Amino acid sequence: MDFATSDMGVPPLERSRERGSTPLGASADQGFKIVVVGGFGVGKTTLVRSVSEIRPLNTEETMTQAGEAIDDIAQVRGKSATTVAFDFGRITLDARNVLYLFGAPGQERFWFLWDRLFTGTLGAVVLVDTRRIDDSWYAIDRLEHHRTPFIVACNDFGGPVRAGADVREALDLDPHVPLVDCDARSRESGKQVLITLVQHVKNRYADPSARAGLPRQEYV
Repeated sequence: MDFATSDMGVPPLERSRERGSTPLGASADQGFKIVVVGGFGVGKTTLVRSVSEIRPLNTEETMTQAGEAIDDIAQVRGKSATTVAFDFGRITLDARNVLYLFGAPGQERFWFLWDRLFTGTLGAVVLVDTRRIDDSWYAIDRLEHHRTPFIVACNDFGGPVRAGADVREALDLDPHVPLVDCDARSRESGKQVLITLVQHVKNRYADPSARAGLPRQEYV
């Protein structure tokens, strides 16, 4: 199947404007796991929510004053809830293939969950707030440690846009790692991010020199 030219589940999405109305396909026998990861408050839950054809599973809890002593909220003052386990969504590619989306929690105290979430991952999206580049370092480090293919998507927060070359240099990205802009609130924008990731993974598997050490498909 050519994932890059796939509609990424557009027909099911159109049929499921009322989230939660799309049943699990009994004929789907091939699942592909993708993880959305990044720093605290970069829009991971929003991205999963915007592209999922089903009502996403969210594990958000209300933020309290007690958490201010643990989490750095200086740059996310408007944030009122936070993910404490993971987000989960799904996109149907065709009758037999689906994408499973897992959004990882961003706070440092939940990083211990990441290694388990990365198990069996086809690839990952590192979502970045360019105002807080340093918050992305840990995600990239862990993905490189697991030899998980990933792309970097800079989320639009309405502020100054940093040039792609500046972001690439700041993150010390390898030349082969795709770097794209996105709006996590937009289904179309999120779909293009996922298409970019799947194409990147496809290219990695097509390159014999890059296949060694790529993760096996297992699910949490």
